[in-house]
Amino acid sequence: MGEAGYKQLIVWQKADQLAKQIYISTRNFPKEELYGLTSQLRRAGLSVPVNIVEGYARRSTKELQQFLNIALGSLAETEYLLKFAFDLKFINDTEYESVEKTRQEVGNLLWRFIQSVK
Repeated sequence: MGEAGYKQLIVWQKADQLAKQIYISTRNFPKEELYGLTSQLRRAGLSVPVNIVEGYARRSTKELQQFLNIALGSLAETEYLLKFAFDLKFINDTEYESVEKTRQEVGNLLWRFIQSVK
């Protein structure tokens, strides 16, 4: 598990893409949401690749599993917050579908990665 080895993980690459999509999608949220929904959605989305990196860096299967499970929880939080933002019309249909598609792909990859680590 080299220092930058996580960059080779497809699950990390896709989670990194998701975090960037979320940052871009939240740029136009109402200013009064900066410290509310905008911040919370960004933190949840960014938590997914960050926890993959941290778990990978721990060099212990048990700790990797723990951090991957945290990433999975953050992904679930992201799912809810995205839908909430969509329901409030902060994100349009096209943008929501694009980010949600990426989120689902990350979920599938992350779940398979968790199963492979067991």
